[in-house]
Amino acid sequence: MPDNHNDIYTEQYLSFINKKDFPCVAAKTAFTFQQLQCLVVDHLACPKDDTAILEFLYNFVDTYRQSDKLYHSAAIIFKGPEEPNEALFEELFWQRMQSISNLDARRYGYDQRVVADPASPDFSFSLKEEAFFVIGLHPGSSRLARQFAYPTLVFNPHAQFEQIRTNGRYDSIRNTIRTRDVAYSGSINPMLQDYGQASEVYQYSGKAYDESWKCPFLSQHGAVNHHSAA
Repeated sequence: MPDNHNDIYTEQYLSFINKKDFPCVAAKTAFTFQQLQCLVVDHLACPKDDTAILEFLYNFVDTYRQSDKLYHSAAIIFKGPEEPNEALFEELFWQRMQSISNLDARRYGYDQRVVADPASPDFSFSLKEEAFFVIGLHPGSSRLARQFAYPTLVFNPHAQFEQIRTNGRYDSIRNTIRTRDVAYSGSINPMLQDYGQASEVYQYSGKAYDESWKCPFLSQHGAVNHHSAA
């Protein structure tokens, strides 16, 4: 098998983002600016690639922090499972998120700009003390805009959304994406919330939740002292 076999998955993802009607203009801008990085790994249920995923995201954080441009995004593309339903994807999504978070907690604290409790409106996922808004894609998603051929976790730096808000452009971009998503998917995303109204965790996997759902994620970062003399 040629070394560039994984490029097939990356090319499919970039084509997915680059479709004319794809609603997320921020992702399309990241693609245009060549600031969309991809890593292809094996199976969403398997922990064997977690270290590689974490190192890839650490490198992404370093690149993002050194850039003076907005619209950076990192996608982890999994070769399997090939046809997950929403329940299976959600279960495996949080398995991987928990696992890489636990590994991160051995080396770093939690981003102090956000909250580690997924029930909080101020929650955001954290790696290398950098907050992320994470989007799940898979072929069984109920949202057309998330129906990519392979399970994929897309990591978007939270701070760039704050910068866009500071620049006064957030509302315009948000409204554009929502309008395009309705046109693309045929309905508004039922999990969509304005910033600060509810935890962003409800938007991560793409599944629709009711009020009884409790996010299974539990940060271990508070259990480790990263500032000891050892």
